[in-house]
Parts: sequence; C-alpha cells; structure tokens
Amino acid sequence: MPKVSLPQLPLSGLFAIAKPSGPTSMSVINDIKQLVGNSRLFVEADKLDKRGKGKIPTRGKRARDIVKIGQGGTLDPLADGVLVVGVGKGTKRLNEFLDCVKEYRTTALLGCETDTYDSEGRRVRVAPWRHVTKESVESALNKFRGEISQAPPIFSALKMEGRPLYEYARKGIPLPRPIEKRKVTVHSLEILEWKGSNHKFRWPEKEFTSDEKKAMEKALEGVEENPAIKDELESSEGDESPTAFVLSMKVSGGTYVRSIVHDLGHAVGSAAHVVTLTRSRQGRFALEPVTDSEDTSCIPWDVFSLAAQSEGDADEDGWTQWEREVIDCVEIVDGPKLQKFP
Repeated sequence: MPKVSLPQLPLSGLFAIAKPSGPTSMSVINDIKQLVGNSRLFVEADKLDKRGKGKIPTRGKRARDIVKIGQGGTLDPLADGVLVVGVGKGTKRLNEFLDCVKEYRTTALLGCETDTYDSEGRRVRVAPWRHVTKESVESALNKFRGEISQAPPIFSALKMEGRPLYEYARKGIPLPRPIEKRKVTVHSLEILEWKGSNHKFRWPEKEFTSDEKKAMEKALEGVEENPAIKDELESSEGDESPTAFVLSMKVSGGTYVRSIVHDLGHAVGSAAHVVTLTRSRQGRFALEPVTDSEDTSCIPWDVFSLAAQSEGDADEDGWTQWEREVIDCVEIVDGPKLQKFP
C-alpha cells in the first residue's frame, strides 16, 4: 500500500456508504459514529489521548462536542444504496444532497397497494393485474416523465394544520383540504427488467380491517369524490404470483419513488407497491461510478460492520482497514472548497 500524506488532521469531509436494506439510516450513522469518534482521522489526537477510546454518546451536547456527523438524505429501512455521510464541517455541505439529482432502481409488484406504498406496510386494497402487459406499462410511463405533480401518501408524517397526515387516516378525521402536491422532475424513467411471475415476491400478509378502511374513506371525504376503498381482485387471480417489474429512474430531489409506483398501478387499471428500492446515485456519489468522471464510489457497509466487531491491525501508516477505505473515498472539506483525496 503506497504511503499517503494527509492534510492536517483531524479531517472534515464527505463520503458515501452503500447502506444495506434493513437498518434505519439513523442506526447506520450511529454505528459509524462509534468508529469516527474514536479515530484520529476525525478527532484531535490530544482529545483521544485524554478521554481514551470508548463508546460515543449518540445524542446531546457531549456527542456533538466529540464529533459532528450527519447524513444527506434518509433512506427508509427497506431501501439500500447510496447514503452520503458528512463529518465535521462536512455536515454543513449535506443540504446540497437533498435537492440534487438522484437515481433509483425499484421493483414494483402489481395487484396490491399498501398504506406505506411499499412491502413494509399493510394491504389496503387488491385489484386485478393479469391484464397488465409490459407494453401497457411502457405506455403509461409517459405520464410520469418530465415535470409532474406528486401528492405524498396519506400515511406520511407530513403535517396539515399541525396534525400528521397519518392521524387523519387512522382516526377517520376528514382532511381539511386536499393534500398539497409538489412539483418534481423525472428526467428518465424506464423498465429495466420485466419479471412477470418469475419471482418470489408476495403481497404483505397484514391487511387493513374493515374499520380501518372506513376510517381512511372518512379522512378522504371532501377531497375525493366517492373515496371507496374495496378489493376488486377476481377469485381466479388469488393463487398466482402477481406480475413484478423493475424500473430505473433519474429524478430531482424530493421525488417520491413509492408514489410513482403507486400511481402507475392506478394508471394501468390495477394497484402496485414497492418491494425493493435502491438509490444507485446521489449527486456525484454512485454505487457504480462512471469511468473517467468526477464520480465518487461508495464504501461497502461490511467495511464498517466488521470494524465495529474488531478494527483489526493497522497498516504501516497507522490506519486500520476502514480508515484506509475512508481515506481512499473521502472528499475533504476545507471551508467553501472540496478536495478529493488522495
């Protein structure tokens, strides 16, 4: 390994990890903080010598005093892919990644919509799906390209008159006004793979009760005409694997990928929800960087999860494997400037 000459330590910087599906973004950041907060890469050596290595608090002033760390755009537990991490002054640059262009791959499963618009939620409604062809989906995609208006799911934490939207839906409180739509841009949207019924995905087993459906209908009264929520599936379709397909898309910040899949299901006369979701690019950070570009690769999550168990031996420069991986990928923040190193 060639010797690396780093700028003055400790560093402030940005790097990206390849988040796995399962953990929350916050838990991932907290796990990384235990490593970062005990590394001379990011903490002054005299401070480390004074307090010694040990568990880093994840909240409060003491946690911030040891090291500042944050992420540039939450990925839900189901989702995997690019998660941008900022350390020190790098946290001040994270807002740049909220509104930047992002790329996703997502698998849509037809015939069922859920309260969260993905497989983590509960079945709200089932609908016919056998009539949906690849050609009909490709035709419907035209409605979702370019600048479009999106409404967030009613089961979201966004607030209306001080109350989260999901409270209206769960308690059967009529919405005081329609959910405000936001304009987003879908730069590209294509079918990457048509799986048909050749897959292992299934609808969620948990489903809405009749009372919960009535509460949701009540919440939608006044903003939708006849907001009936009822199953439409034909009995002959119930035992077959519903159609699934993979979409790739390049979108502006603030785009709800789940809403695109949900609305696409309606557009083809069915229902749909997300069963896999991968953020493949966020700004210049990418899972598969383009050769001879300014792209920056992501650090595999295994690098950090293994280091959390044992950091292992240091190299001749005194860096452990996870620190060396960060050194190879970090963008060093020096005031308003970014420096890619090495």
